[in-house]
Amino acid sequence: MGTLEQSLGQRARILLLLAEGVTPLTICAQLQITSPTVFKWRKRYLESGIEGLSDLPRSGQPLKLGAEKVKEILTLTTQRVPKEATHPHFAEKVIDVVGLYLSPPDNAMVLSVDEKTQIQALDRTQPMLQLRPGQIERRTHDYKRHGTASLYAAFDILTGEVMGRITQRHRAKELLDFLRQIDSNTPADLDLHVILDNSSTHKTAAIKAWLEKHPRFKLHFTPTSASWLNAVEGWFSQLERRALYRGVFTSVTDLKAAIRQFITAHNEHSAKPFKWNKTAEAIISSVHMAKLSAMKNKLMN
Repeated sequence: MGTLEQSLGQRARILLLLAEGVTPLTICAQLQITSPTVFKWRKRYLESGIEGLSDLPRSGQPLKLGAEKVKEILTLTTQRVPKEATHPHFAEKVIDVVGLYLSPPDNAMVLSVDEKTQIQALDRTQPMLQLRPGQIERRTHDYKRHGTASLYAAFDILTGEVMGRITQRHRAKELLDFLRQIDSNTPADLDLHVILDNSSTHKTAAIKAWLEKHPRFKLHFTPTSASWLNAVEGWFSQLERRALYRGVFTSVTDLKAAIRQFITAHNEHSAKPFKWNKTAEAIISSVHMAKLSAMKNKLMN
């Protein structure tokens, strides 16, 4: 074995098996190790957490691993948990998406794409309550619903500008229409690297057939349960805070107009290049440590 990363891999196996209820004797036979080794790392981990798994003194900096070792150790800590809780290609997808943010390809646009669904046109009966000394802004919870709309948005990481399409539904058909809109409104000589989540509507036969005829579109999928990795989510948060939360909409038409106005104002006054400051290795290392912490809690309960 020899290296620190390989040793950590074996210790992760020990903890996973213990967390699953496998007896120390069975673990010894399965991993071809002695029982003192099993008890040593269980004790070290319960006493000191992740720090206890390392033979080297910690410098106070996050654990840094190479891409290949990150994948190896991450696999060890995820392959036995339910599929809905993780994804077998988590590390691979993180490295792919973060790589686009940190080093965008030449002669290409990188677009972060997602949909914000079921945006409600709410007409509050008394949107703002009278302010009093020492009180924060308040609003009534009484409102009328006037329908919903969905928004598809493409966030250009180079400029920070947003292209949007408002729809009544959010099926594969609507996404395909949005891809056509992107195709028509971007320079034809550029490749388009599109970052999406893993929704089934993004992978239908119709969309795959269209993509085959439009090879400049190259899709990159974020890991399952990691929508925060998609840059457009930050812009959606701005839309929610600045336009939707405070808004009063007497109809879906009013809601659509407010969304379009916000997109226009953003592109004219607020758009700026997207900056990603966290490496793929740092993200994966954080996930790795979080999973080990969860195992510690399970072992202690």
